Formats: sequence, structure tokens, C-alpha cells
Amino acid sequence: MLRLSLNAVLSPIGRFALWGVLLLAMIVTGFVQWQQGAHIQTDILAMLPHLQQDKLTEKALNKVEQQLANQVYIAVIAPNETQAIGAAKQLMTSLNQSNQSPFTAVRSGADDNLQHLAKVYFEHRFGLLTPEQAQAIETDNWRQLLNAAQSQLYSTFGFANSQLLSNDPLLMFPANLLALSPNNALRSQQGILLTDTADGVAAIVMAKGRDSAFSPNAQQQQIQALESALSHINQQYSQVSFLKAGALFHAIAATESAKQEISRIGLISMLGIILLVWLAFRSVMPLFAALLTLTSGVVFALVATLSLFGELHLLTLVFGTSLIGVAIDYSFHFYCEKQAHPNDNASDTLRRIFPALTLALATSASAFIAIGFTPFPGMQQVAVFCAAGLIGAYLTLLLVFPLLGNHALKPTPGLTLAQGYLTLLKRIFTAPQWWQKTTIAALLLCLTAILFFGLSKADSNDDIRQLQQSPAAITTEENQLRQLLSGGTDNQFILVSSNNEQGLLQTLEQLTPVLNQAIGDGELDQAISLSRFMPSIASQRHNYELQQQLYQQHLHEIISNMGLDDNINASLQRQLDHAKSKYLTPKEVLALANDDLRALWLGAVSTTDQTQQYGAIVLLGGIHSLTSIEQRLTRHDWSLGQVQLIDKVGDISALMGQYRQLTLQLLVWVFALACLLFSIKYGIKLALAIVSVPALSVLLTLACLGLVGSSISLFHALALILVLGIGIDYSLFFAEAKHTSRGVMMAIFMSACSTLLAFGLLALSQTHAIHFFGLTLLFGISFSFLLAPFISFITRKTV
Repeated sequence: MLRLSLNAVLSPIGRFALWGVLLLAMIVTGFVQWQQGAHIQTDILAMLPHLQQDKLTEKALNKVEQQLANQVYIAVIAPNETQAIGAAKQLMTSLNQSNQSPFTAVRSGADDNLQHLAKVYFEHRFGLLTPEQAQAIETDNWRQLLNAAQSQLYSTFGFANSQLLSNDPLLMFPANLLALSPNNALRSQQGILLTDTADGVAAIVMAKGRDSAFSPNAQQQQIQALESALSHINQQYSQVSFLKAGALFHAIAATESAKQEISRIGLISMLGIILLVWLAFRSVMPLFAALLTLTSGVVFALVATLSLFGELHLLTLVFGTSLIGVAIDYSFHFYCEKQAHPNDNASDTLRRIFPALTLALATSASAFIAIGFTPFPGMQQVAVFCAAGLIGAYLTLLLVFPLLGNHALKPTPGLTLAQGYLTLLKRIFTAPQWWQKTTIAALLLCLTAILFFGLSKADSNDDIRQLQQSPAAITTEENQLRQLLSGGTDNQFILVSSNNEQGLLQTLEQLTPVLNQAIGDGELDQAISLSRFMPSIASQRHNYELQQQLYQQHLHEIISNMGLDDNINASLQRQLDHAKSKYLTPKEVLALANDDLRALWLGAVSTTDQTQQYGAIVLLGGIHSLTSIEQRLTRHDWSLGQVQLIDKVGDISALMGQYRQLTLQLLVWVFALACLLFSIKYGIKLALAIVSVPALSVLLTLACLGLVGSSISLFHALALILVLGIGIDYSLFFAEAKHTSRGVMMAIFMSACSTLLAFGLLALSQTHAIHFFGLTLLFGISFSFLLAPFISFITRKTV
């Protein structure tokens, strides 16, 4: 065994020197890792699971995330249009003031690309028709097109001019251009996108952050630039107000919350444990040894995490503060045992607690490592961080305490209170008097009621959005701005794919009426598709044939009614003949399209079977019923391609649900395995008793979560693994204590208090995932502490 080997080979001074060498090696390794690029990871997205997707879906997800993740939207609300335009222009100038600006692609309604595209579309105008125009020609209602053209001809704000009329006598092309921007709530003036509000006029300004909105450095640069720009605008336009939206504001709230929680939870935990150690031992040396144990554990944890992952997630530090409450338990057990046996030296004390301590390390580390099998990179880091920290604390105890732990301890009332508590439990649960039997029956009835009613109310919720709940002020402001933008765009989108380019375009065209019906039925506010910008060749050919038929049969009548010169007849026929078989291609459109439009086109992607798939994205905005939309897509027969709704949030949530179930199943198997292993050392009766403590603690915890209305998620399940590990630790120390358990009782009490200070305080977190983790451990550790002393009764009967 490790302890025997160390005792035989090394003196206490030698072991202390070995510890010093190990600690120095870890510090040097950590310094080298940091110099080689290891860093603190603050991007919340890096904590999310990695979904196994095909290449086309993966490319689509990356494009949507790149397009939406760093986008910032500002609504400049002014009493009138003039002030709104002026303030918006000043904002755009401020955000674009230098190459060092944290923002790029600052824009509003101005789009020079559309003007260039309009020239290309005009060259292919005979292949372009709106659905209404095509239907009018197909049903021989072309006169309604004539009436609309005449209205434009005599309108003050019409599009008509002699050059356009000679090439497009029914003025159908302007209607096609308008169809490219179907949002009637927004208009453009002087290159600024405007919309009316209850308080006046809102000008919309959009900007894209140069760096990730989830990077604290980028957050500070971007928010400072925004606040400075908005402050200068208010100085000139005092009546102007603003609405802001974008991932930046959610990320800032999340970062600030995490930083505050790290400092608050860590500080309170540390102060609470210092007070606990002082009250228990009234000596500086146990406090120093406890802090040394904790510091060593943290060094081991940091270096191991940076070595394996090359980075340390910010949320790992939040969860990792719980290491304080577990690693320091080792020093508690040492000093409580030494206080109970004051004549023993440090080596004798270590020999006494070594078996239970080693088993406790094995179970706790195994519990943490089990968390590492989840799909969350952040939780995998937590597993490595805490397991390595425990190993560091364990080695510190074995190597340092033989030298530092030989000082005498002052007598304190802690042992007396611990013995008194155990005596009280013994009197209540072992004597055969009627009042004790009544007390036991009442407690059993109470536990049964809690289990029955609590477990019957327990349910599950795996929504990934529990990772972060933004403040209400941010979400309210975002919803107001979303209404101004007629829904904006959501994270869910539709991926359209086909084996060839034209099949893709035709599938997009088939999808358009389906989504229009969903909009009409109130399931969706808007859909942004390339079908408006890239008609298929089949559609262009059909439109060409309709216009050719129309002009061949009715061109003289159209010219006469529009009051045009007969000379355009021959010219128009030549243009028609010239345009035959000359189709608009995606390549032509993409060459002139803006970034937003290009982001919707995925093009050709090679699949695993060496074939090519062509893909495009359809963005959705203002989703009111995702299930209904998905049902529409499923019911429709897509003959030329595939249409699938991509919901990364839903997919990750489903994955979380699967891992929640696997984690709970893992708990059952661990209970069975632990019972089998412990029966070899302790016998089946005591092994069952040791395992029953964490098992009953888990069941009671689940029942209490049901009673308080906290739906079970993966984070609850992960916390239950720690309840299992720590509950077994408590049971093992009582099982090893045999007849003298007052020192163990005091150590378990201190361990429970320190663990609750670390884990229980996580229940105060504003982040739901961390809150659920802490709340589960608050219940679980409390029940483990209350149940573990009963092991001593069984131990005495079996010894």
C-alpha cells in the first residue's frame, strides 16, 4: 500500500520534500501551459454539447451562428423622421469612426448591392413574375395588370418613365423588385431603415462585432463604444431614446453574473470554513493545514485542466468552488481523529484513517469522473478539475501532515457535542420503550409521505435555455425591438437540400407557399428565403412562356391602352427573342448579393459517400408554434429535395434528456456495484447499510425537488452523482470507526457544513443550471449527514 511504502522509505521530512517537488513541478507545468496559450474560456457556447451532424447541417449551423451571434441591433426612437434619421446617421458614423472600432458592417436600410442586383434582374425580366402576375396571365386576367400599370402611369409616386415603359409596358418589373422586400412595416429614407412607433419614428441600425460577443475583452470594447456613441447622440438629440438587442447584452449579463458568483460564493465559502475550523480546534495550525490542503488541491486542479483542455472555462471555476467543500474534508478527518486520540502522533492518526480516506477518495473521484462522460465540455472540465483537486489534497495529507500534524490540540466542546448527538440517536433508535417506538414510527411515516408525494410530483425539463436566464430588462427590450422588426429572426431555421442546384431552387419554391400559409395561420411572422432572389430555370422558363404568350396575343392592345408608340412592338419582340434560354443563375446573384443574402446559400457540400449535396437556409422570424411548422414540413411531399427544421436548442435539449436518463441509470448500476464491492470487505449486511445511506438520500432529494416544483434535469442528475459519492464517504468513515465514532461524527459534521457552504451556496446562483446543481446537493448532503450516523449502530452489532 502507498502509506506503508512511504513509511518504510521516507521520513516525515523526506515526504514533505517529495510533496514540495510535486507541487513545484505542477506550478512549473502550469506556467509552461499558460505561456503556450492556455487561457480562461469565457464563451458560453464552448460549454454546449457537440452534436453529431452531417456536413451540410454542420455548415448551416455554423453560418447561422456566425450571422446572428455577434449582431447588434439598435432602434433610435425620435419624435419625428428628421431627428430619427439624423441620430441614426450620427450613430453609424460613431461606430465606424476608425479601423480600431470593435464593430464592422455598420449599416441600416442602404443597400447598394440591391441596386446592382436590380440591373441583373432587369436583364432577365422576361423570366421573372410575381405569383400574382403569373396567375393573372394564366387565368387570362391580364387586364388587371394593365389597370395596375395605368395607375402607376398616372400616379405622382409611380415608377413609370419612357425608358422603362418601352422595355416593360405593363410595369411588371417594379412589382418584382418590391417583392424582394415584402416587409411593408419598414421603409427606407436617405439610406436609413425606418418604422413608425407609438412614440414617433424608429430608425434601425445594425452592426456586427469584430470579435465574439462572449469574449469579456470584446464585450468591454463593444459596450464602451456603444455607450459612448449613444451618450453623444443624447447630447445633440435630447428627446431620442434607444432599444438594444443582440447576443452581446445577454453575454455581458452572463459574464457579470458568473464573476459575481465566483467572488461571492468563493469568499463566503472560505470565510465560513475558516470560522468552522477555528471554532472546532481553536488553533492556527489546523487552519493553516486546511488552507494548505485546499491550495494544493486547487493547483493540481488548475494544472490538470489546462494540460488536458488547453483552457479553463469560466463556469468551471463557478462549479469548481465546490472543491473547497470536499478537498478540505481530508484535513477535518485528520484533526478530528487526532483530537479524539490526543496521544497518537501524526503517523498513527494517518494510519487510523487511511483505509476510509482512500475509499472516500476513490468514490468521490469516481463520482466526479462520471460527470466527465456527459456531452458538455464545461462539465467535463469540472470533472477533471475536481477529481485532480481531490488527488492533490489527498497527496498533501499523506506527505505533509506527518511533519506538520504533530502539535497538540486544545480541548474543544466539538467532540463532546458529537458524542452527545450520537448518544441521543442511540437512545431514540435502540431502546425498546414505547415513546421511542412511537418516534421511530412517526419518522418513518413522515419519510414515507415525503417519498410518496414528492416522487409523484417529480417531472423532467431538459431545456438548454436553463443554462442562462437573462435579466427581464434585457429580454423586454429585445422583444420590443423584435416587434419593430416584424419578428426578426430566431435561432431555428429550415435547411433545404437537393442533389443538384436546380432541384434545390425548385424545392425552395415549393416551400414558399407552405410557409406563407403558416404565416397566414399565425404560426410564424416571417420567413426569409432565397426563392425570391433565385428563381429556378423551370420557373423562369414558365414565366418567359407566359410573357411571350401575353405579348404575342395582346401587345398591340397594351400599347394602345398605355398610349405608347407602336415602334416599341418590334423592339420588344427582339428583346423577347434575345432573352430566350438566357436564365438568371445563383452565381450571378451571389456575385452582387450582400453578406446577409450570401449567408443563406450553402452551395455544394461533399458528403461522406463522396456525393454532393446542395443546400440553402430559410430563416424564420417570430415563431409562435414550432410544432405546427414542423408538422407542415413533415406532411408535405418534397419530390426534388429535402426540407428539415433545424432546431439546435431542441436537439441539444433532447440530448440532455438522453444523458439525464443515462446518468440516473448509471446511479442504479453504481449502487449495485458499490454494494458488491463493499460486501467483500464488510459483509453483505454492512455493505447494504453503507449503500442505503446515499440511496435513501437520493430518493429523498428527488422527492424534495418534486415538492418544491424543481423539474429534474441533467444538472440535477449530475448533482445526484456527487450525493452518491459524498454519501458513501460519510458511511465509510462510520463503518471504519468501529467502536470510537465521536471523532468521525465531528469530522462528518464539519465536512457536511463545509460542503453545504460550497455546494449549497450554488443554489443562490442566478443561472438556473448552477442553481439546480446547488439545490440538489443542498438536499442530498443534508440527508446524507442525517442518515450516516446510523451506520455506527450497525457496525457495533456486527463487530
